[in-house]
Amino acid sequence: MEFPARVQVKPLVVLPPEHGVPMEALLGKVDFYRNASDKGKFKGFIRASPMRFKEPSDGKFIFDLLTGAKANPVSRPVDSKALARKPTSFKVKFQQGGKQVEAKVTVPEPEETPPTNGSPADMVAPTQHTEIQAALLALGAELNLDVWVARNDRSKMWGGTKLGEMPRILPSIPTQFNEATNRTIELIDVLWLKGNAIVAAFEVESTTSIYSGLLRMSDLLALQPNLDIKLYLVAPDERREKVAQEIRRPTFSRFEKPLPVICGFLSFDKLRNRPWHSETQHRLCASGCIPGERRRVLRRGGGLAQRVGRGPSYY
Repeated sequence: MEFPARVQVKPLVVLPPEHGVPMEALLGKVDFYRNASDKGKFKGFIRASPMRFKEPSDGKFIFDLLTGAKANPVSRPVDSKALARKPTSFKVKFQQGGKQVEAKVTVPEPEETPPTNGSPADMVAPTQHTEIQAALLALGAELNLDVWVARNDRSKMWGGTKLGEMPRILPSIPTQFNEATNRTIELIDVLWLKGNAIVAAFEVESTTSIYSGLLRMSDLLALQPNLDIKLYLVAPDERREKVAQEIRRPTFSRFEKPLPVICGFLSFDKLRNRPWHSETQHRLCASGCIPGERRRVLRRGGGLAQRVGRGPSYY
């Protein structure tokens, strides 16, 4: 596991993208962009981890350009799609056969919601998904936990409020992992956090396929096999058996901590119908979702979430 060093920084100059300094302004005036042949790679200086300028005068020159751009902004067209694009490929290190190996992995962006054809199923699913996310966010806040909603869902509305503006919502998640892990985590439907620690992760599946949530949880376990958080797949109660079948696939069972063992099932009805105060808090404390609280197995049939992989064990 990597433990990067972090230092506090204070930005001295912040520019909107359209007022940025173009790279052409550096051509022939800094060590890493001496001529046109350096374009793109820039001798690896820009794309590498932060390092000292080979020529101290380069830093002063760039700082002067930035302060000048702030004092006398010049607007230039910016490709909004290129600006919004994020890398989907990352290098990560894994333990394999007692050795640490490096591999390239991808973290795909969520697919755009396709246009509906007007059928009731198409119209209900997105609404259900947002409703359940809102319920989980509200419940987490009532339990005095900080909450996070998937980056791509923050602007969705429920009950007249954007999900990204609900109580105790975090503006960003703690960046305590490598970039591939952080990208995976920020796309999980709902997270509950206590301080910098993630205590529970929820994937909501309201459509026909349940693979996206399972794959994201599987990716998380592959990237961070020692991560100790509660994982839940949230779906309609009638799909409980389908979830149990799919989660037992070999690809989800090969980890040291198999997904069928550590992932719980939480039904929509449990969230919609149970009181959201003493009873729910008691059951979540018992399941270990709240750090420092007692964990115990509840009687069969009485739990909030059911482990789906190995029979009807209830939390």
